[in-house]
Amino acid sequence: MRIRDLIAMDQLRLTLLSGGEHMDRPFTGVHITDLPDPGRYLSGGELVLTGLMWRRDPEDSRRFVETLAKAKVAALGAGRARLGHVPDDVVEACREHDLPLLDVPTEISFRTLSELVEGRLAGARAVDLRGALGRHRRIVAAVAEGAGLEELFALTAEELGIAAAVISSTGTVIAGRLEGDLPVRLAREYLSATRLPHLARTSGGPFTLFGVDRAHRAAGWALVCGADLIDDADTGFELAACVALSRSRTEEGRRVERRLAEQLIALACSGGADPAELAARLRTCGIDAAEPYAVVMATVARRGATDGPDPAVLGGQVIEELLDRRVVAAAGADGAVALVPLRTLRTPLEESGETWTGAPMRRNVHVQGQTQVQRSVQTLQALLGERVATLQATLLRTTVSVGVSGGLTGPGAIRGGAEEAGHARRLAEARGGGVVTSDEIYTHGLLLATVPDDVRRSFADRILAPLFDYDRRHQSELVRTVGTFLDCGGSWNICAERLHVHVNTVRYRIRRIEELTGRDLSTMADRVDLFLALRAS
Repeated sequence: MRIRDLIAMDQLRLTLLSGGEHMDRPFTGVHITDLPDPGRYLSGGELVLTGLMWRRDPEDSRRFVETLAKAKVAALGAGRARLGHVPDDVVEACREHDLPLLDVPTEISFRTLSELVEGRLAGARAVDLRGALGRHRRIVAAVAEGAGLEELFALTAEELGIAAAVISSTGTVIAGRLEGDLPVRLAREYLSATRLPHLARTSGGPFTLFGVDRAHRAAGWALVCGADLIDDADTGFELAACVALSRSRTEEGRRVERRLAEQLIALACSGGADPAELAARLRTCGIDAAEPYAVVMATVARRGATDGPDPAVLGGQVIEELLDRRVVAAAGADGAVALVPLRTLRTPLEESGETWTGAPMRRNVHVQGQTQVQRSVQTLQALLGERVATLQATLLRTTVSVGVSGGLTGPGAIRGGAEEAGHARRLAEARGGGVVTSDEIYTHGLLLATVPDDVRRSFADRILAPLFDYDRRHQSELVRTVGTFLDCGGSWNICAERLHVHVNTVRYRIRRIEELTGRDLSTMADRVDLFLALRAS
């Protein structure tokens, strides 16, 4: 209800004394008071009615009106019953604070005015409620009839005046429109929010974030509403439920794809599968026999969690989101496994206009010393590395461990690729999460990653404990010296330069290290023992 509507009610005979430019200002209810400072009882948007019982001098008027202005009330109605008129100082104070002032005749009781206004407001709320229910029914009906997310958001903008979008945990826009780096920024807000819905304030205005379903946030979707809906969260929850319904429909088809991928990987890893059957199953999963692909294995562990999804199941959900749902992942005993066709990535080959179809991939075209396949695998590794790093940095109690194989071709390579990706994933897990590639696993790091923690610690302590103890007691640097010496390939002079000491000091320290450890650093075997002990410590 607006001030204009109130003045138009002839039975009230109200007169506007100030604020004529605010005739279209709405108000949400009526508050009657004669307290000199009613600010604590006001929530904003009210029509305040007063009999001026608080007024003793003009200064009282200034203080009273200032309190109303700070509370952001819609207007003030002053009764004549006590003074017989509305004092000029009240009018001036209202003009100073840009507050509409209504003159209420003596014969009009505040109770009558309040009941009349509240009746009109109740009727308006009923109309608004019927309109809201009608809009809600139209939106739900559209979703029930199979409308996609883009249609849903177009209808939401038309019916509710709210711009909406859906983003993944990686900041990919799934539906709707968000410009620039806003999707990634909002995804980080979604991941780090202590609770949902969450209000994100940006230079482009406020955005309210709602969780779409009960999925772990690392694999979840966020509904982004371009408005502050914290006080009107029901609207956002309804939209999020509609998005969840749309997502569940998509998931039905993906479950079939996951089952086919699981059967293919299990058959390939069994070692006794018929090559022709493997090739047929590979094609069923959307990969041609001559097409290059990589194997990705992932787990996602939640530190301290005693319930929730299995790390392999959650790993599969996360890897699908990391790759924008262009692949499906099959959960296995050691982690979730996904076969990633390299054509799903934007590579130099795609930029040149060529495609990944048929035999041309056998050509092994080189670009800047690398094959197209190698460059595509690097693109995959970089994409996963960047997105996993964001998840690890934002979800502090969640460890994402991903292993990536090299480029593969044909069904016969699946088993080796899965083993390669599995070793890389275990190394990533040993490092506390992240992405490890096949290039990194064929080193001593793989051997250390497969050794139990207690054995690794025991090995390191047995060799290095005398050095650590000596350094503590003498404030020396034997541990640092042996590490630098080995990194320098056993060169006395280079080691001395890096440590900024005389070469004779290095020789003295090395002799002391050999005495304390019983190792001879002139032999390769003993150098390897010390090197591995340092890496395992």
